[in-house]
Amino acid sequence: MAQDTPDFRLDGYKAVNDSVDEQFWQHIGIDEDQLTVLAKHHTSDGRHSYFVLHNGAVTWGIPGDAQLVALHLRRDTATRTFRFDHATLPLPAMAQSWLMARGCSEDKILLPEGLGGTPADDATRALEERLRGDGDHFALLTSYTNDDAPLQTTVLLRALDERVPLPFRVLLEEVDTDTWTRTLREGGFATFEAATTWWEAHWSGQDVPLPTTAPPARQGTRPVAAARVVSSEPPRRPGR
Repeated sequence: MAQDTPDFRLDGYKAVNDSVDEQFWQHIGIDEDQLTVLAKHHTSDGRHSYFVLHNGAVTWGIPGDAQLVALHLRRDTATRTFRFDHATLPLPAMAQSWLMARGCSEDKILLPEGLGGTPADDATRALEERLRGDGDHFALLTSYTNDDAPLQTTVLLRALDERVPLPFRVLLEEVDTDTWTRTLREGGFATFEAATTWWEAHWSGQDVPLPTTAPPARQGTRPVAAARVVSSEPPRRPGR
């Protein structure tokens, strides 16, 4: 992975207030030397910057934690102050979706070839595109990122629309470290229990196929995949 340390373009700027200054330090500044830029976009008027960042410090923390940060910087060029929003997310497409919901064009925040692995097939490209564009009117329940071989990430989503036939969705990303390509697949489950049963079996080493399904119908809503639901969280990984 190419090392690209972030330039937040905040020289001459200060946080709009002490609270924002403290929050920026706690969530971004404290790990700045561990952040790698995967994608970035600065608007021509200098008012907005969008980043997809990998936080290497997370690899030394709690096993399984999401390692990507979506960051939106908002500058007031008249007062030379800034605000920010951020989200910690498990997959690049979800970070991109979060940034697109805050005004960034899709083509401005795509990852260059090779960063995070190249999509291995058309199915991966299509699913990542849908995750970016739809967001997917699903809430993020939990995720688990395994950064030891085999490199894998699982994500559990829940439909915001209760009428969806298979409201629980599991995303499985696998990275081939020999070719540095990635595959992404999606499975649908009717119940929380069914989804977590697959989750536990997968992370206990059982070769359980992910039940792939057709994508849900588009609802015309903006991306919300970064929304967090704190109830009914499944086990992250057996024994952890």
